[in-house]
Order: sequence, then structure tokens, then C-alpha cells
Amino acid sequence: MSATPGTVPTVATTTKRARPAYTCTECGWTTVKWVGRCGECQAWGTVSDSTPASAGPRTVAVAPTRSAARPIAEIDVEAARAMPTGVGELDRVLGGGLVPGAVVLLAGEPGVGKSTLLLAVASNFATAATDAPPAGATAHAAGTAGAGRGSSRGRSSGPRTVLYVTGEESAGQVRLRAERIGALAPSLLLASETDLATVLGHVEAAAPDLLIVDSVQTIASAEVDGAPGGTTQVREVAAALIAAAKERGVPVVLVGHVTKDGTIAGPRTLEHLVDVVCQFEGDRHSRLRMVRAVKNRYGPTDEVGCFDLSENGIEGLPDPSGLFLSHTGAAAPGSCVTVTLEGRRPLAVELQSLVAPSPLSNPRRATSGVDSSRLAMILAVLHRHAGLRVADQDVYVSTVGGARVAEPAADLAAALALVSARTEEPLPPATIAVGEVGLAGDIRPVTGLERRLGEVARLGYRRAVVPAGTGVTAPEGMELLEAQHIREAMALAQATRGR
Repeated sequence: MSATPGTVPTVATTTKRARPAYTCTECGWTTVKWVGRCGECQAWGTVSDSTPASAGPRTVAVAPTRSAARPIAEIDVEAARAMPTGVGELDRVLGGGLVPGAVVLLAGEPGVGKSTLLLAVASNFATAATDAPPAGATAHAAGTAGAGRGSSRGRSSGPRTVLYVTGEESAGQVRLRAERIGALAPSLLLASETDLATVLGHVEAAAPDLLIVDSVQTIASAEVDGAPGGTTQVREVAAALIAAAKERGVPVVLVGHVTKDGTIAGPRTLEHLVDVVCQFEGDRHSRLRMVRAVKNRYGPTDEVGCFDLSENGIEGLPDPSGLFLSHTGAAAPGSCVTVTLEGRRPLAVELQSLVAPSPLSNPRRATSGVDSSRLAMILAVLHRHAGLRVADQDVYVSTVGGARVAEPAADLAAALALVSARTEEPLPPATIAVGEVGLAGDIRPVTGLERRLGEVARLGYRRAVVPAGTGVTAPEGMELLEAQHIREAMALAQATRGR
């Protein structure tokens, strides 16, 4: 291309446009073309446009620091002390209580009792007096603790203010439930809102010591496209509430929905953003409810809180042992007691079995509270290594009180219960069985055996069939019957029947 003399040639410049990209909000998988289903995690409707708005230089100007970095040994820890919620079983799971600025996500199935539990927590937290500042605390520590606007630290002793935001029910409905369970605290504030900006306005005006949002899927931001409960909305709402919690030093409890397969609804990043993730579990046909921590930055994740849900509210169960035991007083064939570990907590559970002749060519195998595949394995082991013939028998195995037994430590109890039901001879009274049954008929050790035996000894059991070679010392007044094989365990149970 020729240029006219005396003129500067024109250079054509092209601006490189950003290549379109789509990212899965669940696992982060990227693609240049939109698809309805993620190619990595196979989730539907999670792929969204993530093309950057501009391709400008990636530089950030230096901003002044609000406070100088200090040695870690000089950091004040009083501002991070956990505050008890007034519900002992929940404090057990959280690691002592709610930490200022922490965000807790409580998820569970519809109707399990999440709102009832949090309403009781809000009432107890509001009526409890705030702790006085610790003696000898420096002015600098007090100023650091109360740096956030509306922070509950540094206040004088008195009732706490709790803001309960409900997006699923009206204020009147929540008021009726609070009256039914006795949760009408004077400093418990209630707001029925679904707009994020309005919720943040309530937080600004009330300056609460605790914020409860029921639920995060019902709150939406007008600044973000999408319906409430969508991945974009949930991520934006959670980020805004987490920022408010960290700025003010106020603990926040978010209620989360679950999908049909039991996982927490919304983007997976929601569980990464919050500090604590708790699962609220329970059978609709049972009054027992359990809270377990899936993630906890401030405490253990192997603790379980037990609650009793009734029409008058929800109460903690510091000693839930005995809920899953029958109290007929007479030994019956097909029954055996074992001990399961729910986190760190041992629970005595009774397994009942029934073996009856079947009129069907394909006999039934039905379970309730027990894994059906585990039952099939135990029946095969008993048939091969113990000579128990049940090929023409219907077999039913169930737990007492709606308990769920999933760990292998209950294998030996299930096996002895099946043998007892088939022979129609009850096991010796005050006898329990703990152990995992292998495919070769061997009995394997289980974890926490000493803790399990201590719990059943407290309940009055005097004999325990356990794996051999564990080296565990028997509790006072308890006899250990060690067995290496399933046939040996059956023989020990029969030998002690006459005692």
C-alpha cells in the first residue's frame, strides 16, 4: 500500500476481543460454548457466561493500610472468643458457641425443624447477658474488638439484640411459632424481607449481636439478574452477608435448602465461603433430630448434637442413650444390642430381626435403618461360614426407635440377631456385640471400642462380644468375650445363655 508524499502512513490496529468463556458454578469447569450440562460434574443448569467485561491491564494501585501488621503473639484473642448460644447441644457442635464475625450455614430437609431450632437459639441468645470485658484488657484490645460498626464486643452487660430475618414466612406466622415454643424475648427483633438491600438496612438500623437469615435462598439482590435461589443470586447474597458479618464482628446464621439427593442447594462456593456448615438430620417419623458439623473452622467436625422435637418446641438431649432400646424387660429371639459412634458420641442401638418361611420363590429381604447391601453380605457370610440356611426364608432387619446404622461395627450384632431369630433362641440378657464381620467370617476390630464399652456399661450391660486382640480393658463389672471368627462368637453367645 503506497502513501502520498508528505503524509504519514496510516497503521491499522485491531483490538483483540475477549474470547467468550463459560464456567460451571459448581466445579469451575470451563468451555468456549454454552452447554446445558457440565462436562465435569454432570450438573444441569450450572454453566454461565464468565467472559470478562474488558481486557484492560491487570494492575492494582497500592491502597493505604488501616492498621499495621503485628506479630501473631500480640494479636488479641478475646475478640474471637465463642459466645454460648444458650442451647448446649448446638454449642457442642459449634465448638463452644458462636464466634463474632463467623458465618454458619445450617442445612436440612424441609420440615426437619431448622426454623424451630433457630428461633429457640435466637430467644436464648437474646435473653442471655453479654459477658463483661475481661479484666486487664487494654484499651487497644477493646478498640480493636469494637472496630466494626455495631459490633457487640465492648458493650456493657445486658440483653443481646437478635435480628431474625424471615423470607419464607410472614412475621405473624413466626410470632405464632415463637409463642408456642416460648421464645418471646423482648430484644428479639423480627423482619419479613426478601430484598438484600432492605436486609442490610435492617442490620444497619438494629446493630444486632446476632443475625439469623431464614433462608439464604429466598433473599435476592436487585443488582444481580436471576431468580431468587439461583446460583448467581445465592452467591451474591451470601457474599454481601459475609462481608457485613466480618465488618461488624456479628455472627450470622444462614438457613440453607437441600436438593432431593440431600446436598446443599446453590453453588458449591457457598460452602467454601462460610465458616461453619452444619447438617440438620432427622426422620419424619421420629422425634430425634441430630446436628453434625460438616465444616468447622473453630471447632471439631466429629461432634453430634441430639435434640428432641415435639409440638412444644425443641430441646437438647445431653444423654440420648436408651432412645433406641426396647424396654419390654424380657429377652426375645432375634434381638441384639450394639453401640454406634455418632461423631464422638456413643449411642446404644438395638437391632431386631425376623426370619420366617417364605411362600415366594424369591424370598424377601427388607431393612429399616440398616443398609440392605450390608445385610446381604452378612447373610452370605453366615451361609458360607456358619451354616445358617435362609435361602427359603423371608428376612427382616430393623432398628428400634428409627435409628440409622451405617457403620460396619454393627455387623456382629446383626449377625447374632439373625442367628437368634433363625434358631428362635434369645441371646443372653445384658449382652451386647460390637465388631466388623469380614467376608472370610473373621471379626475385625473397630475404632473407639473403649468408649463404646464405657457407654453400655453405664446402661447396665455386663457382657460384650468383641473382636479378639484389641487390648481394651473391660469396664468395671463387664465381661469381655473375645472372638476371632463368627462361629466362635456364636459359640460364646450360646455358652453364656445359661448364666
